[in-house]
Amino acid sequence: MKKFLLEILQFALIAVFIVVPFRIFIAQPFIVSGQSMYPTFHDGDYLVIDQLTYRFDTPERGSVVIFKYPYDTSKYFIKRIIGLPGETIRIQNGAITIENNSNPEGFILDSSYITNTKEDNSVTTLGQNEYFVLGDNRSNSSDSRIWGALNEEYIVGRPLMRLLPIQDFDAFPGDYSDIN
Repeated sequence: MKKFLLEILQFALIAVFIVVPFRIFIAQPFIVSGQSMYPTFHDGDYLVIDQLTYRFDTPERGSVVIFKYPYDTSKYFIKRIIGLPGETIRIQNGAITIENNSNPEGFILDSSYITNTKEDNSVTTLGQNEYFVLGDNRSNSSDSRIWGALNEEYIVGRPLMRLLPIQDFDAFPGDYSDIN
């Protein structure tokens, strides 16, 4: 009996030393709450978040990110990166124009994957380490149009896998890296 308890204790300690650092530094679970990313993600989708990539690399336009909501860091949001640091984002009647050093006259962002837009108008110029994020369900999303730019320090990671529902299982869900 003593040997059995010792083996259980050893197993538990090994599990703690492997699982806890993995969970804190590499990957963590995330459950989508709400419809702001519909149709890409649905309410209740169970995701595994990659927390390691953005420690060594920066997010790109089109990437889906999970981040701490800047005005209440106990809440986590999931949105798509539209604007990168130093860019100016102009929204006119739902069309998004991005101005940057490479395109001083701007280019219109390909939003053909969006089915639900919002006819709003705004201009936002991003500072260093700031991103402009939007939900894919534009008419039903609290995002940078409402609360402003997202500072890089709040970004937790990106979706690595969608585990549930089983029929929607995939790796790197929501990855539209071909967006301008």
